[in-house]
Amino acid sequence: MGVKQALRSIDAFPRAEDHLLQKTQSGAVVSIVGLLIMATLFLHELSYYLNTLTVHQMSVDLKRGETLPIHVNMTFPSLPCDVLSMDAIDMSGKHEVDLDTNIWKLRLNSHGHIIGTEYISDLVEKEHDHSSHKHDGKEEHKNETEALNTLGFDQAAETMIKKVKQALADGEGCRVYGVLDVQRVAGNFHVSVHGLNIYVAQMIFGGSKNVNVSHMIHDLSFGPKYPGIHNPLDDTNRILRDTSGTFKYYIKIVPTEYRYLSKDVLTTNQYSVTEYYTPMNEFERTWPAVYFLYDLSPITVTIKEERRSFLHLITRLCAVLGGTFALTGMLDRWMFRLIESFTKKPSTRSIHK
Repeated sequence: MGVKQALRSIDAFPRAEDHLLQKTQSGAVVSIVGLLIMATLFLHELSYYLNTLTVHQMSVDLKRGETLPIHVNMTFPSLPCDVLSMDAIDMSGKHEVDLDTNIWKLRLNSHGHIIGTEYISDLVEKEHDHSSHKHDGKEEHKNETEALNTLGFDQAAETMIKKVKQALADGEGCRVYGVLDVQRVAGNFHVSVHGLNIYVAQMIFGGSKNVNVSHMIHDLSFGPKYPGIHNPLDDTNRILRDTSGTFKYYIKIVPTEYRYLSKDVLTTNQYSVTEYYTPMNEFERTWPAVYFLYDLSPITVTIKEERRSFLHLITRLCAVLGGTFALTGMLDRWMFRLIESFTKKPSTRSIHK
């Protein structure tokens, strides 16, 4: 009996007899409101627990000897595919024209609809190599003309000029997309008409100021995408009217690792960018282009997916639900006393009368 009595003495939740309990309408209202609040808070805490938490960490980039994938998807609404070329140059001086990975061009009509496809090759660049070295001497000029006729360059150039002029008159554009694999060093790649022979380009456009490099960047990324990534150049539109110039995008690439809850690791890159535009003047000797100049950060960002512990959820639920229950209990007592004080005053006055 002594042990049972001692246990009863430390009971923190004593029970009252049912006939001693008084139920009121105000208590019912407070109870309903409290239950609604507790249910809302419970669902909020459960959602907070189920959501994935991302933690960012930084470390020195130790990768060596790897390639850098560049995903490109751009539209040039004012330039036909026949005159566009893509080039890549890295810091070591390596100049790549015929890249290992596939780049495709889609011919577009004036309304932006696809009318044909073409694989980008260095054919135009080879024509440029064959015809770029001209001399002033009559004998040399004659020999070069004969060589060009032998190669069929004059006929090909004439055919190309007519084709491009017709495409410009029809308002043709070009969509360039694909993946470049370049060395993991600073460099640049650009889309331009630089692959054309300078005299052919002059005959087509009548000067560099007439080359409209208006473009729309649908996608530019340096690796696969992870949840929450933001590529700042995606959906970028730069449209020129009655003018031309060179666009330069200075890109800082940050190597990134994304670690999923499943322990899978996704190796990719994110980047920041600044933009610079140089308008062309009437006597400019260079040709307009769209340059992407990139450099790599020596710091790697690691993003880890984490989930809050179950004990964390239980702790928050106890705090939230217990606090709500205590608060509604206090509110019920205050309302009961307030209502009781108002109902007792009239009866007390009637007795005194």
